[in-house]
Amino acid sequence: MGNRTPLAATLAANSISTAGTSLTLIGVPWFVLETTGSAGRAGVVAFCATLPIVVAALIGGPVIDRFGRRRTAIASDAVCAAAIAAIPLLHFAGVLDFWMLCALMALNGFAHTPGNTARYVLIPDLAEHAGTTLPRAASLFDAVSRGARMVGAALAGILIAFVGAETVLLLDAATFGLSALLIAAGVRGVRAAEPRKAEAPVSLRAYGTELREGYAHVLGNRLLLAVVVMVMFMNGTDQGWNAVLLPVHAEGELNGAPAIGLLTALFGAGGLTGALLYGAVGHRFPRRAVFTVCVILCGAPRFLVAAVTGTTLPLAVTMLLGGIAGGVLNPILTTVVYERVPDRLRSRVSGALTAGCEFAMPVGGLAAGLLVEGAGATGALLAMGGVYFLATLSPLVFPSWRTLDEVPGTEPVRPVPGAEPVKDAARPEPVPPAQAQAPAPVSSSGPCRPTPGP
Repeated sequence: MGNRTPLAATLAANSISTAGTSLTLIGVPWFVLETTGSAGRAGVVAFCATLPIVVAALIGGPVIDRFGRRRTAIASDAVCAAAIAAIPLLHFAGVLDFWMLCALMALNGFAHTPGNTARYVLIPDLAEHAGTTLPRAASLFDAVSRGARMVGAALAGILIAFVGAETVLLLDAATFGLSALLIAAGVRGVRAAEPRKAEAPVSLRAYGTELREGYAHVLGNRLLLAVVVMVMFMNGTDQGWNAVLLPVHAEGELNGAPAIGLLTALFGAGGLTGALLYGAVGHRFPRRAVFTVCVILCGAPRFLVAAVTGTTLPLAVTMLLGGIAGGVLNPILTTVVYERVPDRLRSRVSGALTAGCEFAMPVGGLAAGLLVEGAGATGALLAMGGVYFLATLSPLVFPSWRTLDEVPGTEPVRPVPGAEPVKDAARPEPVPPAQAQAPAPVSSSGPCRPTPGP
């Protein structure tokens, strides 16, 4: 019987941090709309919050390995707590300028990504430490995250209505602090969580080599590359939905912040249900068939329904059903990533995946704000929903998706020009078929993130 404390502490910390992030996801756009009344400024804040996420993901993989995954998670949560708490405190003091809000959200985004990545890449080692299977641990990680997102969203809508967005942001800061304490106290005695002994002396050249290893692995694996490209467009339009389109639609057509909380909570509840359904029966069917159907249904319909209706009920039903479809996606993608990436490269590859998947998020929030001001809310919803729908057709169009059902280690990997040879990086370590295909008993608004998102 293994030691389950580190895994339990990481799951608890991630769920608390995710619930807090849901508070920010709703609280910050509403705070901007309340204080400025501008959808364009809400888009600018979203751009400032998400651009550093991409930058941190681009360069952060080797840093996580050298600094240590446990230390990275603790430091990340501590910085995020300070950045988020500063927003309402400066506002209460009457000195919060718009550029300060943008800078604090940028700092939060830059610090948040390494901590998310560190917790994510620890799961396989913590599963082994706990004496449980990887599919079970990966499914638990996704399920508790979705449950926390659902609870956080519901609380955000209610709390904003009763105590204001400023107090909600203070509560979010407290969740980051609690997450840091849980990791500090609970994740001990796990070698993979500690700083990894440098394979070469610390230098820009060694750092660049390690960084290229992660990108070479992604670029050399056609399935991972296809996942990144599709999810990049999905996450970009999701950011526009979360940061601008849903708040604007709720303010103009629905009953304000409580409607945002309700709709986001329903999406989270659907996601949790979908993850559980996949763990119970979905794993019995071919991955590609299940994934293709669910990815088409998970996102685009809500943009269309919001564009053509002005009441809560139709959108609520659509969000719930879309969440169920979206809940199936992450268990599939998470297992695929874990299967195809060796442990030695996991932090670097996860950083590369995060950077690619979230590359369009800064543009998505900014574009949504500009579209609302230029074409109106309905036009913006239809335009971004169309982009989402086209992106989700990828599994039907590109041949690389046919390998989604293949046993790991059988897919040929293309060499990447200019990348140095990396031991084990060109071809992932094979996973025994019994482990790779083991059923998961239990298994944003971005529904589909193979790596952690904001």
